[in-house]
Amino acid sequence: MQDLMTKIISLTKQRGFIFPSSEIYGGFASCYDFGPLGVELKNNIKKAWWKEMTMKQENVVGLDAAILMSPKVWQASGHLTAGFADELVECKKCHHRFRKDFLEKDSCPDCKGELTEPKKFNLMMKTFVGPIEDENSMAYLRAETCQGIYMNFKNVLNSSRQKVPFGIAQIGKAFRNEITPGNFIFRTREFEQMEMQWFCHPKEADKFFDYWREERMKWYLDLGVKKENLRFREVEKEELAHYARRANDIEYKFPFGWKEIEGIHNRGDWDLSNHSKNSGEDLKYFDEESGEKYFPHIIETSAGADRSFLAFLSDAFCEIKGGRTETTESTKEAEYVLKINKSLAPIKVAVLPLVKNKPDLVKKAKEIYQMIKSEFFCQYEEAGSIGRRYRRQDEAGTMFCITVDFETLEKGDVTIRDRDTMKQERIKVSELKETLKQKFNV
Repeated sequence: MQDLMTKIISLTKQRGFIFPSSEIYGGFASCYDFGPLGVELKNNIKKAWWKEMTMKQENVVGLDAAILMSPKVWQASGHLTAGFADELVECKKCHHRFRKDFLEKDSCPDCKGELTEPKKFNLMMKTFVGPIEDENSMAYLRAETCQGIYMNFKNVLNSSRQKVPFGIAQIGKAFRNEITPGNFIFRTREFEQMEMQWFCHPKEADKFFDYWREERMKWYLDLGVKKENLRFREVEKEELAHYARRANDIEYKFPFGWKEIEGIHNRGDWDLSNHSKNSGEDLKYFDEESGEKYFPHIIETSAGADRSFLAFLSDAFCEIKGGRTETTESTKEAEYVLKINKSLAPIKVAVLPLVKNKPDLVKKAKEIYQMIKSEFFCQYEEAGSIGRRYRRQDEAGTMFCITVDFETLEKGDVTIRDRDTMKQERIKVSELKETLKQKFNV
């Protein structure tokens, strides 16, 4: 299975999805840059999540809070205490460091050397605000996006005239000084979260936990992830975070094993009550109809945009032994196809002249490209044989290829090729936009 992961990583670089950060300087551990196709795919994932939360769901509004906040926020939330720390061990021989809970044995996995006793290692990333670097100017890069939501609970409540139950959604960067990042973009020190905090009456918390649990699983399934590659995992009591009353993980079966891509948490009233106590600001909700005043309980859905990216990519990756007859010429080598959901595909349509040495074909192909590019993310490509171009587009996950040939010049129609079925059909150029809209359900 690791061989499969190697192929996926290779393809992501070759096709411009993901590059190692600072590569010309030897790279920078656990940091990655999203290339032209990667940024499109990631944006499409975030758009699909945002649409699901703020448009399809009821009473969910958006927020974009600052990355830098008062250190008092992190003190009150428990992030500066031992509660937000991993146990670090170091090999006495090679001096490599590891998270204790990631080790299967009590010896160094690299050289089998003896390990030190575990020490607590806080995951917060420190920085300084202002010209003087001392304790008074110390600040932190946020370790999670949800704290910014809690800081703005009253602001959103009052400005948008919301009533409990309601939710606040946010997408943004978070930073954790992980001891042992790894598995490509699965565990990194800089990552992006897609989080929604649902504020509800304490008596309805269990009901909404079950609701959001099912809704979040359905989102992945609706976007084409195979059912057999997804599962729920009930987090055991001894594993629960200090704030959590209950937690379910949505796990995906990666080539390197079952791993969490999203967590659904019942956080109780810990966050609002704790911030109320530490700030002196009354964060209780007053129900005008019942006259009741209480701290809302919070159901959190926390998904990793990068982890979702890797899950969608892994699920879509197909290796076809011997190639596809239409696209592989005489080599019969294996081909890769990204059968990614059409709403997530980074390139929706590719426009390909049959050959590039016929000016009339090239001119017509470019006219068609210009005609549709404002409504669909398109790519124009003329280099190489038509079979090789089909193959490159398959590897990029392009949903449809439009081929402009000599019949186009005579009859005014083009060939549309479906990525998954390889079925081809002739469509009039005058009907092309409408046909594509129907295929993409827009």
